[in-house]
Amino acid sequence: MAEEASRGERERAFEALAAEAQACGRCPRLAERVAVLSRANGSLTPRVVFVAEAPGRRGGDRTRVPMQGDASGRHFRWLMEQAELRLEDVFITNAALCNPRTATGANDKPTAAEIANCSGFLRRQLDLLRPELVVSVGATALDALNRLEPHGLRLAEDVGRCVAWRGTRLIPVYHPSPQVVISRRSLAEQAADWQAIRRALDGKREGVNASRA
Repeated sequence: MAEEASRGERERAFEALAAEAQACGRCPRLAERVAVLSRANGSLTPRVVFVAEAPGRRGGDRTRVPMQGDASGRHFRWLMEQAELRLEDVFITNAALCNPRTATGANDKPTAAEIANCSGFLRRQLDLLRPELVVSVGATALDALNRLEPHGLRLAEDVGRCVAWRGTRLIPVYHPSPQVVISRRSLAEQAADWQAIRRALDGKREGVNASRA
């Protein structure tokens, strides 16, 4: 009964958080956008929380599901398969919950102010979900997590490194966007990076302190 009550409390707290995020109007440029945060983001008892940059125009902003519906989403799902991760074991969110666009309507990076405005929502998601592992997807997400608590990681030097952070563990990986895949980190290289996620989870099950690896 206590477990059922705890699950219900978590669900109610998440629904309230999602409603607050969807009603948020702090960012002038994003006033016409709606936060991509709902039960469609994933499990409320996840082993892994993935934090990416922002919903894509043809991805999360259109489908209302992060990392789904565009090329980045297809790459992300493929990488999950390579790491033997199940969707029911993860929660996917973004450093900026709304889709930022340029004046011409193309995807744009969230500004520092937009990341700061969303940092409270990110903190509350992590505190509520309490995952075994947090995975930052791209440099913007890694920087956003650093705002919550400094971790000292740099993506290029520390990709795939697992460290203790905010009472859990953190691993940075690259973003699987077509631009990154072509110019910075191939899908094959990213698949190798994602094996660190698999090792961290396996180490947890086996009682190994993977955060010190």
